Amino acid sequence: MSAELAVLEPQGDLERWARDFSLIYGAAQKLVTTSFVPRSFQGRSDEATAAILTGQEIGLKPMAALRAIDIINGTPAIRAIALRALVQARGHEIWTEESTATRAVVAGRRKGIDKVERSTWTMDRARQAELIGKDNWKKQPTAMLLARATSELVRLIASDLVLGLEYTAEELMDLGAATADEPKAAPKRTARRAALPARVAADEPELPPEEEPAPVAAPQPEAPELEWVETGDAD
Repeated sequence: MSAELAVLEPQGDLERWARDFSLIYGAAQKLVTTSFVPRSFQGRSDEATAAILTGQEIGLKPMAALRAIDIINGTPAIRAIALRALVQARGHEIWTEESTATRAVVAGRRKGIDKVERSTWTMDRARQAELIGKDNWKKQPTAMLLARATSELVRLIASDLVLGLEYTAEELMDLGAATADEPKAAPKRTARRAALPARVAADEPELPPEEEPAPVAAPQPEAPELEWVETGDAD
C-alpha cells in the first residue's frame, strides 16, 4: 500500500470519534421520538447525541447515559447515584457509613490504594452553604445530604472518572435550577380568519330597511276663472 493511500485511511481518536458521532446521531434521531428517553431529550437529537458521547467517555452505555445525564441550565450533569455505580464498576470502593435526615457519611478508596477517604455532610454544613431553604432540601434532606457526600467523595478517589462533568445534577439544582431543562413547545399555528359581519341576534328577525318617503311636489298656483261678458255688438 502506498504512503498516499495510508494517509487517506481514517486513523486516530478524532476519526474514530467522528465515525461514532455519525452513528450515534442516526440512532439518536430515532430514540428521541420514543418514550424510552427522558422528557429533557425528547425531540432533541443533538442533545441526546452529546449525552451519549459524554456517557461513552466515562463508561456509560447509550441508554444508561440518557437516563443518568441531565441538562440543567444548559450544563450537562450526572446524577450522584450514577457516579456511585461508575466508581464501583471501575473497581474502586465506596460505601455509606451513615445516612439520616441530619447527617451523611460516605467512605471509599481508590483501587489499589489502602487509604480510606471520607466525606461528611451535615445540615449545619448545608445551612452554611445556604442550601436549607431550597425546595429539595426541605422535602428530601436525607437524599440531598447523601448526594452531596457521594459526589464529594468521588472527586477525592476518582476525579479522573468525572473529568468534564464539574457538577452533579443535584449540585446544579442547588445553584438555582429547579428542574432539568425541558424541550420548548413549538408555537401553535392558527389560521387567520376573515372578519365576519356583525351577527344578528337569533330572536330578533332582521327588518327590511325603511323606505324613504317620496318627495312632496310644491303646490301649483290655481288658474284664474274666466268670466263671459256680453256686448251689444252681436250680429
